[in-house]
This record gives sequence, structure tokens and C-alpha cells, in this order.
Amino acid sequence: ASALVCPPPSFTVDHHARWRETPCIPGGSMHAIARRLLDIRAAGPRPVVQILDRRWHRWPKVLAQSSGHKDPPTPPRHHRLSSRASSSHPTSTLSAMADADPAAGDPTLLAAAAAESDHGDTPVAPTPDLATPANKLRSWDFFRSMGNPKYHVAPMVDQSELAFRMLTRKYGATCAYTPMIHARLFVEDPKYRKEIFTTCEGDRPLLVQFCANDPEKLLEAAKIVAPFCDGVDINFGCPQRIAKKGRYGAFLMDDWETVHNLISKLNEELPVPVTAKIRVYDDLETSIKYAKMVEAAGAQLIAIHGRTREQKRASDVRANWAFINEIKKQLKVPVLANGDIRSFAEAQRCLEATGADGVLSAEPLLESPSLFSDPPFAPPTDAASPLPVEGDKNCELLLEYLELTETYTTPLRMVKGHIHKMVGPWLSEFTDLRDWLNKETYANMTADALRKWTLELSGRINHVRATEGRLRPIPRKSERALAREAAAEGLAASIAEQEREESAVAALDAKRQKLNHHDTGAETHGTTAAVVAN
Repeated sequence: ASALVCPPPSFTVDHHARWRETPCIPGGSMHAIARRLLDIRAAGPRPVVQILDRRWHRWPKVLAQSSGHKDPPTPPRHHRLSSRASSSHPTSTLSAMADADPAAGDPTLLAAAAAESDHGDTPVAPTPDLATPANKLRSWDFFRSMGNPKYHVAPMVDQSELAFRMLTRKYGATCAYTPMIHARLFVEDPKYRKEIFTTCEGDRPLLVQFCANDPEKLLEAAKIVAPFCDGVDINFGCPQRIAKKGRYGAFLMDDWETVHNLISKLNEELPVPVTAKIRVYDDLETSIKYAKMVEAAGAQLIAIHGRTREQKRASDVRANWAFINEIKKQLKVPVLANGDIRSFAEAQRCLEATGADGVLSAEPLLESPSLFSDPPFAPPTDAASPLPVEGDKNCELLLEYLELTETYTTPLRMVKGHIHKMVGPWLSEFTDLRDWLNKETYANMTADALRKWTLELSGRINHVRATEGRLRPIPRKSERALAREAAAEGLAASIAEQEREESAVAALDAKRQKLNHHDTGAETHGTTAAVVAN
């Protein structure tokens, strides 16, 4: 039963076709089990749909009700995995169903299932095999089917990968976005596709984000990931130079027709809901008109960053929560707020100020992966200045992250990026550790070496705390010098990402040109041969 619902810990879309067709228990595949469940006439359609649904976390409660046992106590959110991540739930549920009479069903279990089904009237998304553009959930039904998630891991290039998503889910995040994925590269480059998108059974709810300016190519990419996610998001918020050159992200704010076409294409033809992440304009009126156009085009959930396209750096200007609040009042779909979420307390203030249905955090979450934990895993001594995380708490999280990267294969460049974000402030004091991280060869930077490095850093931090009473680092360089270095590192990372994308696109173009040249040469040769024959 576990094999039926639990694919390997980390799998890509290329693996999934083989996994689905593998017989899981004696006598059949997933489709055979589905047919057996549908024979339980007394259950009616709704309990059967819930049995087949991915949200297995509801069923332990159903089983407890049917047996008369009370629910087990729920530990604090930051000490447990998301309820969707548990693999014990599906096993116990399917075992109970296997014990029931396949002809009539277990009346006690079915009655409990019906009661659970009616409680709260939570919508149930169709399974991937049955999902169509016509029957997919929309708007609030879609949002409720994901569990009304409030705390979201924002999409971040090379940073919101599977291992990091799983870490943040353990510490309070209730939904996550993938990194921004280039739609054309995803369709045409298998190597890029394999690296950029991985997921696992516990990685839900999940929104897969694409950047694109071609509706057909976007749809082609979105159909590949649709069976493995709750929805597909379109990036209309990226303000970086790479987005300007590629004509996507926030630079489509000047082309409303393309924005509308991208959304409506997915809304009309994709079997899962389409969502959108946008930014505000300088004036409220245009911001509201833009958001309403995005909604009318078919976006079933809209995430709004409270800064304009030109306001790239969070330290330069505060996010405009007032604009988000006014836009929220005008929309009928769920709205998420993004910007200035540095702690769980600030997340609560943002929800209250904006009226939003959830919040996203990006850069602050990289610095504090336990940001959404309640109670706080790393409570700051100064609530007004929650970052950087005090003491060696992030060293603990880093060790957990490194362990996750062994379970879910992660490129070393992404791992190093997270290390710099999580413990970077302390590296400004212990510069020898920073030099090792920056200069050591990839071959020597093994998981064991990184663990030893992290333990060394943790020991130094605790020594400072014991001898000096300090919880925060003292940089060996001036704030101005550190700011210059941080800006230079950010620019270098952005340029490197742009070069990787440009190189991949150029390779695809060259390959296509070579194929076209070959086809043209073949036609010419065929014509010449025909003339000679005549």
C-alpha cells in the first residue's frame, strides 16, 4: 500500500511514467485499485473521491472516529513535517480499506468518511488521471482544497529547490513555489528539466512557477508538470536584468495583451488551476486595473509584491501594504501578500494590514528558514530587528538542510547559496571559514566536509556567546565594504544565471539551425537527383 501512493523520495517527471505503471501490490496497479474502490457502492461518490485524493492527512481522524479513539496530540508546528508529508497516513488508510468488504464496504468507516467529507465542505481536486480543464477547481474551491495555506515559500531562482522547500515545510511553511522555471528551456532541454524540477510525495501543496512570453510554449511546459502539482504559476514579478533581456517577468507589465494571453491559455487548456505573481505600479488606480485584468484572464490566485518593478532592493523601500489591501478589496479570488515578511510576527501584521489570505517570504526566508515556525524556533531578542538569526540556531538548520540534500540531490551551487544566506553574517567575522567556502574545489566540498565546517562554525559561535555574551557577529570589515561585497556577489550570481540561460538558449538555436540546414540539404540533394534521372 505504501508503494501505491509513495513514489521514490525524489523523482523527476521523466521517472513518473514508469513509476505509475509499476504494479504496487499483488494483483494490480493504481488503476486496478481505483476500479476496486469504485465498486464500493454504499460509499457514494464523495468518500471514494477522497480515498483517491492526495490529502491523506484527513484520514487518521476518520479512522479514529470510526474506532472511538481520540486524535493524538499535535506537536508544535515547527517540530513536525507538514501533514501532507506523512507516508504513514496513506498506508493506514489503504490497509483499512483492504480489510473492508469490497462489495459492501465497512459501514462504520464509510459513515465516518461521509461525516468527514461534509465537515467544512472542503473541495476535493480531481486526481491527475481524471483532471481536465473543465472539472478543475477554481478560486476559493482551489484554495480550500490546498488547506487554506497562509505561509508560502516564494519562488526564488536557484533557491526554492526541493531540499529547501522540505526544510521550510518542517518549520511552518504551508505551501511552496518552485524556483522560477524558463518555459522554453524546460520543454526543449532535458538536462535543464531534470535539474530544475524535482519533487516528492511530501512536497505538497506545490505551485510550479514558469516565466514565458509565448502562450503555446508555456502550455507545453505546464502540461509536463501538471500531474505533480496543485497549480501552475506565471511569473510577472521578476525585475532582474535577465527578465528584461528575455522579455518576461515584471517587464511584461508594459504588455497587458501578452499577460492576458498567457493566463487565459493555461486557464482554458491546463487541467490544473493557473495562478499569477505580480507587482504594483506607482499609482493605485493602475495597480487595481492590472490586478483585475489578471483575474479576468483566469488567474485563480494572485500573489502581489508590494513594490514596483524599479524597487528591487528590500532595504531601499518598504513594501506598500496599503496598495495590497486596496487591491484585495477589488478582487474575488484569494490574494497573497509579498514584501517585508522577516518574522512570524511580521507575517501576522501583514495579514492584518492587507487583509490578504496568505503571505509569501523570499529573501528573509533564505536567512531564516524557520521564519514561519510557531512558536518561533529562533526567537529574536529584538523583535524590531529579527535578522540575522541570533546564535547558532541557523547552524542547526544548516545541518538539517545538508542532510536533506543527500536525500534530494541538489546542485552544489544551490547548496553554497543557502549556506551564505543562512550563516553569512557570521562569516563576516570568521573570514577564514568564508574563504574556505569560496575557494575550496567542488570535488573536496563533500557533504561530510560541509558538516564538519558547520560544526566548526557552531563551536566558534558558542564560544563567543560563552566568553563575550554576544549572539550576533562583529564584522571585520566596515558596513559599507560588506554592502559592496554583497552587491557584487548578487550581481555576479545574476550575471552567471543569465549566462547559463543565454548559453542554453543559444545551444537550442544552434541545434535547430543545424537540423534545418540538414533538412534543406536533403531537399536540394533530392531535387538534383530527380533532374539527373530525368
